[in-house]
Amino acid sequence: MRKLAVIALMFVAAEIAAAQVPTSGNIFFGYSYYNTNLNGSRKSLNGWEGSIEGKFLPFIGIVADFSGHYGSEDFSACNGFDCATFHTDVTQHNYLFGPRVSMSVGKFRPFAELLIGAAHANAHNFRSDTSFATAVGGGVDYKLLKILAWRFQGDYIHSDLFDNHQNNLRLSTGIALHF
Repeated sequence: MRKLAVIALMFVAAEIAAAQVPTSGNIFFGYSYYNTNLNGSRKSLNGWEGSIEGKFLPFIGIVADFSGHYGSEDFSACNGFDCATFHTDVTQHNYLFGPRVSMSVGKFRPFAELLIGAAHANAHNFRSDTSFATAVGGGVDYKLLKILAWRFQGDYIHSDLFDNHQNNLRLSTGIALHF
């Protein structure tokens, strides 16, 4: 009798655990344009964005979003008397997580998201910085095949890197695989 109770308890626990695992979602990867002001002036960086979403409710999912952008910028450095300007390569990475709301309308699936996480910038041979970051944005997936869609996405990303308030625009496009 005790073995039967243990087996029944394991079955119930497995069913409860399986109910917590997302049964649908998507994976996205594509090109990303990033307009940033790392040193106080606007610059354009190019790179990539990737995300994975797991649906917990029909219209709500949890997103993990990662991006990397690359380019060059001019930075000033002062030692008290003299100031010099350095032209250096720059990389910026964002690591963001949060909810996404979406719904399907024919071949279109519009979505909106609110993400929080971190931003890290590295001005090569000069300095690097990491900051708390927030993002709000959205986009639309256009269904090409049953599991394949093309995504257009835009996000406003705020961070505080190199003692500067950053109000950045990220525009991305690429392939989304829906499962």
